[in-house]
Amino acid sequence: MAVQLKSFHHVALICSNYEQSKRFYTEVLGLTILAEHYRSERASWKLDLGMGDAHVLEVFSFPDPPARSSRPEACGLRHLAFGVDDLEVQVGLLHEAGVQTEEIRVDAFTGKRFCFFSDPDGLPLELYERS
Repeated sequence: MAVQLKSFHHVALICSNYEQSKRFYTEVLGLTILAEHYRSERASWKLDLGMGDAHVLEVFSFPDPPARSSRPEACGLRHLAFGVDDLEVQVGLLHEAGVQTEEIRVDAFTGKRFCFFSDPDGLPLELYERS
């Protein structure tokens, strides 16, 4: 018998510059701060961000975190994708905020449009058009 998973609970990432990443995920991507804690014993911030009513992104900071390959073809987590309703409008908002994006492409299997960009640490992110 397989494990009975019900949903994704959260996605966690480690950033190199806490204030820069906090600003990016809240002011540029519009996620809502649910909780923010400084853990002095680890010299680390933990930021819980919400999107809708069921999604949580945890952003951690640690002193001098090691670099990790983040190219989409690297082994491990490939990218984090966010669903949007109007891809061109959302890409335009990223550009207005100074975020560079790749060209809009079309998923060969679903026919849906998508676009890649990166967070301040180079983590590959994607906007995927839902409709």
